[in-house]
Amino acid sequence: MSMSLGQLVARGDVLGLLRYPLAQISGVTVTLAAILSALLALGAAWGISVVVRRGIRRYGTLHPNANQASLYTVSRLAHYTVLVIGVLLALEITGIPVGKFAVFAGAIGVGLGFGLQAIFSNFVSGLILLFDRSLKVGDFVELDADLRGTVRAINIRATLITTNDNIDVIVPNAEFVNGRVVNWTHGSEHRRIRVPFGVAYGVDKEIVKKAALEAAERVPFTLTGDDARAPQVWLVGFGDSAVEFILAVWLNEAAARRNAAIKAAYLWELDSALKRHNIEIPFPQRDLHVRSLFDLRGADALAALHGTPSPVDRPVQTSAPAAALAAHERAALARNDAQDDAVRGLEEDAGADAARALRDTNTAAPGAPAAR
Repeated sequence: MSMSLGQLVARGDVLGLLRYPLAQISGVTVTLAAILSALLALGAAWGISVVVRRGIRRYGTLHPNANQASLYTVSRLAHYTVLVIGVLLALEITGIPVGKFAVFAGAIGVGLGFGLQAIFSNFVSGLILLFDRSLKVGDFVELDADLRGTVRAINIRATLITTNDNIDVIVPNAEFVNGRVVNWTHGSEHRRIRVPFGVAYGVDKEIVKKAALEAAERVPFTLTGDDARAPQVWLVGFGDSAVEFILAVWLNEAAARRNAAIKAAYLWELDSALKRHNIEIPFPQRDLHVRSLFDLRGADALAALHGTPSPVDRPVQTSAPAAALAAHERAALARNDAQDDAVRGLEEDAGADAARALRDTNTAAPGAPAAR
């Protein structure tokens, strides 16, 4: 004869309480003992996940040369795997076979198609990011002009990005999979920035180049020791009021994750270097040419307008001589950096094409002797 829950409580029958049927689900009786066992299994799974993640994190700390992004990926996958096993084990302990959820799976699928679509999409996108490795923890990424920062964590729903201003931004994982993302540190920690500046017309371009290279040397972020990545000065245009140049500089690893501050540092040194060489930084201006005034023309008309003596009556004044460069220094500065950079890139592309053609030839003729 079965007893009621109240009678079992009154008698203090603990074993009977644990075995008391609480609900019937598709012919399966759910007892308090089964529920407690399921909760214990879930807690054990969570504890194992914590221990595994701490062990992986400790391994990464003891081995700094290990791939930290790979360790993070293994940690997240281990966490998800242990939790899934724990949930399945809890269902079996409760007495609910997984096959009983076939009907519920259809309902869940309909729900995912409507209200849970975004959540499920972000979850799958997070798994894609972990497996694809196009985005890793520690990468410096740019989603748009206003969002740049370092990837701190790739979670189940969203990715945490910390900007250079120490602002945490939570971005849904689907945006990294469906949108365009600029990963500045995906293949290499080094990158090049281009700092535009302008000088007045008539200034010796070799002296401008010398001043710009001096400015680059004074900035500690400039990558040195590599001729292929040495600072370069390009003449890129003739504007309305200035001759336009670009200082192209490769940055070292420490500065590859900074943007506005690094560019401002180069502009600061550029201003100082140009002033040291007496190079004018122009501002927008317009010249008024007077063809005739009071039956006078040219310089005489302009002198009459200003009320100054005619050029004929004024003593001739000579301007200060421009800064002189040694012959060898001018020859070195006269090199066209933009042209050299383009030629180097073309040579690298040609070498890659030649290697690809050689590989294709060896693949097409496996019996042919290897090229020497």
